[in-house]
Amino acid sequence: MKAVCWNGANDVRVQSVPDPTILNPRDAIIKITSTAICGSDLHIYGGYIPTVQQGDIIGHEFMGEVVEVGKGVNNLKIGDRVVVPSTIGCGNCHYCQRDMWSLCDNSNPKGWIEEKLFGNITSAIYGYSHMLGSYAGAQAEYIRVPFADVGVVKVPPDLPDEMLLFISDAIPTGYMGAELCDIQPGDTVAVWGCGAVGQFAMISAYMMGAEKVIAIDRFPERLEMAKKFAKAEVINYEEVNAGEALKEMTGGRGPDACIDAVGLEAHGVGLEDFYDQTKQKLRLETDRPHVLREMMVACRKGGTLSIMGVYGGFVDKMPFGAAFNKGLTFRMGQMHGQKYMHLLLQMVLDGKLDPSFVVTHQLPLEQAPHAYHIFQQKKDNCIKVVLKP
Repeated sequence: MKAVCWNGANDVRVQSVPDPTILNPRDAIIKITSTAICGSDLHIYGGYIPTVQQGDIIGHEFMGEVVEVGKGVNNLKIGDRVVVPSTIGCGNCHYCQRDMWSLCDNSNPKGWIEEKLFGNITSAIYGYSHMLGSYAGAQAEYIRVPFADVGVVKVPPDLPDEMLLFISDAIPTGYMGAELCDIQPGDTVAVWGCGAVGQFAMISAYMMGAEKVIAIDRFPERLEMAKKFAKAEVINYEEVNAGEALKEMTGGRGPDACIDAVGLEAHGVGLEDFYDQTKQKLRLETDRPHVLREMMVACRKGGTLSIMGVYGGFVDKMPFGAAFNKGLTFRMGQMHGQKYMHLLLQMVLDGKLDPSFVVTHQLPLEQAPHAYHIFQQKKDNCIKVVLKP
């Protein structure tokens, strides 16, 4: 089959690789009909995620058709149309039983690598390094799905892929980001990053009772999308100081909650951005924590920081004194997709949510190198790319 393979920093290629096969009774093989490039895929593309090896198949946001099932999968049949969460959970362990699927004890066969870095293991993720399971990714024609009896959601045949695909990752990530804020009626929520996850976090924040949502980004087309579809007020941080603007927009108090929908490649301005960019390039710092710093200073006293952007290692120059003295609450983590997918699917079916607005580009799988380039460089007003095998 054809698949998108990582071959070094900023170098992905569409290559011929062996077809996946059933390895365990709870496996299924999915023929992929749509797969998206996620913002966190750019961290792999740029070479910032450890234990990614040349030739690895990448990608984790996908849907398709069941073409083969293992003997232990009784709730799926050949021909079913399905969406699959990006994080892999076994369904049986302490964490899966408590709906904390991305903390699964059993899905990551390479957890010993992760344990050395993080002190414990978490769930595996499709196409996201050997540290996180060594599973082949979804930017391919077919994929093996383990624990398919608990990690797959059947969807109806009459809706286009673009309305269903993001239930795999971007929508539950944004929704969980808003949920972690514990939003109360009248709250103001600030969201850093107006990509797909940020857009869905803003929409979710309003669903949960926020009175005002403020979007922070630097690309006019993304800010315009946040205004049009998420009904957010916007700040372009290259035009004004975001922290000062947030004070002014909240009567000097600061947002009640802040959501990081950016992650380890955050951009800043001036000397701070130069410092982070340089240290990351020299591998003296794994992550660029500009958004984290800004949220810690901007959030109101006693507020909440919800961190959904991916971080992979170590950060530097954090204003932790601000977080401590202001009594901030930090909540974060990989999304628990299986917890939210049925709820979000029902919202789509009921007409309460149409996520297809984030799709700006649809390209054949063969054009993946071009797709990654324009997505990374924000060219051609690119916000979300869907690849079609």
